[in-house]
Amino acid sequence: MSTTPTATSAPHGKKVDAVQLLKGDPKVGTYVKKSLYKPCAADAYPVEVTYASLTGNSSPDIIVNVMTCADSVGIGSYVYRQRSGAKGGYDEVFGNEEPSVYAGINKGELEVSRQTYAARDKVCCPSGEDVISYRWKNGRFTQHTSSHTDYNKATPDAGTASEG
Repeated sequence: MSTTPTATSAPHGKKVDAVQLLKGDPKVGTYVKKSLYKPCAADAYPVEVTYASLTGNSSPDIIVNVMTCADSVGIGSYVYRQRSGAKGGYDEVFGNEEPSVYAGINKGELEVSRQTYAARDKVCCPSGEDVISYRWKNGRFTQHTSSHTDYNKATPDAGTASEG
């Protein structure tokens, strides 16, 4: 039986406290957890949450992206799947803590992108991007496709070939 993942609303109209979910997850790294000690401003944490049906579970899965407060660079992306049974709760079924990571849903699949930087690139100006799509198969996410894009780095000060 094949299910087509789609974006959905929060489970049963109830939103999950993603910050608490991440803080309580032993798989989440120290650096990411430190970024959640205090909000960026007022009560706004650097977290983005998407509810989607990715794993064929009866409840929506939760895609969580964590970013830096200063420049909104992704520092962690996770997918949580609701446990069945009386205990409830969520299990992390995907995690990536490579800098500049961002996870989302595209054409019914989990899509993870990561900007790539050369030695002299500024945060604003990556050299390229890696994109990997994953499908839920046999109780885990498996890589389906991948691509890499090199961005045009032509700048006025890059120099040109001199004419002779």
